Amino acid sequence: MKTLYLLRHAKSSWNDPGLSDHDRPLAPRGDDAAPRIGRTLRELGVAPDRVLCSSAERARRTWDLVGRELDTDAPAERREDLYDASPADVVAAVQDTPADAEALMVVGHNPTMERLAETLAGDGDPAALREMAAKFPTGALAELRFDTRSWTAVAPGAGHLARFLKPKKLPDPAPDPDAP
Repeated sequence: MKTLYLLRHAKSSWNDPGLSDHDRPLAPRGDDAAPRIGRTLRELGVAPDRVLCSSAERARRTWDLVGRELDTDAPAERREDLYDASPADVVAAVQDTPADAEALMVVGHNPTMERLAETLAGDGDPAALREMAAKFPTGALAELRFDTRSWTAVAPGAGHLARFLKPKKLPDPAPDPDAP
């Protein structure tokens, strides 16, 4: 069984019109949401073996914040080719993943993450499928499972959507008892 986590970067900032799209940082909302995503994933027992991350600043920062919250020492490969990738490009990158990795996370952008998740999900949790089809917002994560031993079998319709998480539906962090 292989598990693929497709994570769309958290909310990015448009405050500096002088920055290239590739260099845009996270907005404060993104800086808040990414650790909450990470904590939720940790509570669910998510621990990817490998991470493929777009080279864009907002994707890298999303992974940095999510990864800090996870119990994993997964190597994160920052890839230029994931910045403006098509769904087929991401599938090719996934298929190149070594077979010893059981869980892979890809941190990328829309519309690619949304289209890819919809294409790969042959079936799954009906509520999650409906919610994902309605909107794949920033910071959302689709968990797809594939009944295979090799990443080369990842293909359209071969995945089972196990869950779909959106930052707005995640619990707020508990208040810090040491905060003034």
